[in-house]
Amino acid sequence: MLKVKEAKLARIAAFSVSALALLCGAASAEPKVVSGPAAEPGCMVPWAADTQFLQYSKKDGPYRIALANGYIANTWRIQMVQTAKAYAAQPDVAAKLKEFKVVSTGEDVPAQISAINNFIDAGYDAIVVNAQNPTAFGPVIKRAKEAGVVLVAFDNILDTKDAINVNVDQKGLGVLWADWLVKHLPNGGKVLEVRGVAGTSVDTDRHNGIHETLDASGKKFTVTEVVGKWDDGVAQKATADAIATNGPFDGITAQGGDTGVVQAMIDAKHPFVPFGGETENGFRKFCAAHAADGLKCSSAGTGPAQVAVAIKTAIAALEGQVVPQAVKLPTAVVSDPDFKEGEDYYPTQSDNFFVGNSFPTCGINFSAQEIMGQSKENQ
Repeated sequence: MLKVKEAKLARIAAFSVSALALLCGAASAEPKVVSGPAAEPGCMVPWAADTQFLQYSKKDGPYRIALANGYIANTWRIQMVQTAKAYAAQPDVAAKLKEFKVVSTGEDVPAQISAINNFIDAGYDAIVVNAQNPTAFGPVIKRAKEAGVVLVAFDNILDTKDAINVNVDQKGLGVLWADWLVKHLPNGGKVLEVRGVAGTSVDTDRHNGIHETLDASGKKFTVTEVVGKWDDGVAQKATADAIATNGPFDGITAQGGDTGVVQAMIDAKHPFVPFGGETENGFRKFCAAHAADGLKCSSAGTGPAQVAVAIKTAIAALEGQVVPQAVKLPTAVVSDPDFKEGEDYYPTQSDNFFVGNSFPTCGINFSAQEIMGQSKENQ
């Protein structure tokens, strides 16, 4: 009887030690909140004055890093994946990587969460994610934190302080585009708003910025909303349908797929009107060519190279460097009449190429050839 009790006590003690080890491991996986600035303050700019600075426990490299992308069926996402691969292939970055994995899961949020869980289970050191939904990732964020995995969200970010977020001021972009319409439509009017992918933080933030600005203008604006999914083909069809049923419009704002939006206007013989839109090369070509005809544009956004900033931030965190919990990226903006050939748009390059795809303060600057030489496929 005594031996049985001793065996039970031994098992309990062993379990307690294991549990304590797990708890200690989880605790040590949490980054410390430290004083700034970041290790590269010109690149990793804190989002706000009260943004916390973090320092993770240093890990020895080389590292295994994964990109968990969601939606892939538009040119920005394709260029983003290509840019991620191009960045990972740069000699100084490749030297720090044991493996770089890319998975795109589409608009299925559970599939993207499952992909992140799989990367955690496989022992990856860091995961960068373009999230399909800002609030649905709570349990997997907790798992990453407990496992000591550095999680960096970019573009469509995560609503949490337990991951690093890298982004441009998406709501500010909506404000900028709406301000452009307010400036050029002094009496208000009918506006077509071409939205992005439903449920993403980018679409919501840009939409809110547009509507809050139009509402605050004191002018009467009537807005027709359609879904373009940041894709030229989808946006072109949605715009054509909107023109046929609700047009003509006095102004247009689109979050992406802007080349397709202008093409729909041309096909429908819709008058050119003021337009606040993204940074596609094709859109900017149209803006430069038809400014005198009434297509007065403000083109603003942030290039797909923000994924490279996210990877750079993940590596810095793994190396034990100080990083902001939220990194604010600069916005690339050009407005009529300042479109310069060979600088703001490139007549001989693809319409689908996003201009302004560099972050010089981070040492990130890709040629079109470097990016287009990569595939969009999972690897």
